[in-house]
Parts: sequence; C-alpha cells; structure tokens
Amino acid sequence: MSKFYSFDIVQNGGDVISTSSFEGKVILIINTASLCGFKEQIKEIEQIYNKYHQQGLEILVFPCNQFANNEPGTDEEIAKIYKEQFGLNLIIMNKVNVNGPDAIPLYEWIKIEKPGVLGFKGIKWNFEKFLVTKNGKVFKRYSSVKTPLSLSDDIERLLNQ
Repeated sequence: MSKFYSFDIVQNGGDVISTSSFEGKVILIINTASLCGFKEQIKEIEQIYNKYHQQGLEILVFPCNQFANNEPGTDEEIAKIYKEQFGLNLIIMNKVNVNGPDAIPLYEWIKIEKPGVLGFKGIKWNFEKFLVTKNGKVFKRYSSVKTPLSLSDDIERLLNQ
C-alpha cells in the first residue's frame, strides 16, 4: 500500500481524516491563499470538483499563510471567505505549513515524491498542485501558474485508468 494512505489530515472545524479514506480516488492537493494574486483559482477548484467528483476526484484544499502573509485569518474566517467570496463548497482543511519544521507530514512526503524544477523540494508559492493516482502515487506536480481547469486532461487520464 502507498504511503499516501498513512497520513491524518485535519478538516476545517477540527475533524481528523485519514488519507486511507481516499483509496481508489484521484486526489488533487492544493495549497491556497485567499489574498494571493492567484486567488481566482479557488473558483476553478469548485468547478473542477463539480465536473469530476462523481467520477472519483477528491480535492484537498490546504490554506497556507507561509507566502507573503496571503492567508492571515483564522480557520473559521478562511472557511467563510472561501464560501462567500469564491463559492467554494467542498471541504477544506485547517490552515497548515507546507515548508519548514512545522510542515505537515503529508506535504513533507509529497515534496519528496515529486520535487520541483531542478530537484527543489520546497513549495515555492501559493497554489502549487499535486495530482495523486488512484493507487496513491504522486503523478505530477504543477506550478502556481497552472490553473485547476488546465489539469483536466491529466485528471481525466487518471480517472479513466
């Protein structure tokens, strides 16, 4: 079994979820920030979720304040902003660190599995994305400039495998 299925993550609101509950699903993991210049991608996250969820896509949204203080609010404030300003209705996670000594274990693992350009293992900015296969393998890492909708071909490919 893939190590992907061995992590616990915390939903906004405090409920703990095991990533093992996503076994057999295609997973898109995104670190987000509502004040970032890429914030319009939050709307696309909901669009891509609505388009592919019934076919087996899950999206894990991790708000993060490590880049230019672009997500300064509390978990409750973040949830309200994502829903009211961006129409995001899917479950989001608690605010996390994706780099440094306080990075959550899931992010530590995916960064090693799919390093960035020139082997850089850190997350460079908000809205980096990781696509995970149905069997828990990190398929691809995408930079912040790649929008969620631009990943449709890769998502469809993995859903159809």
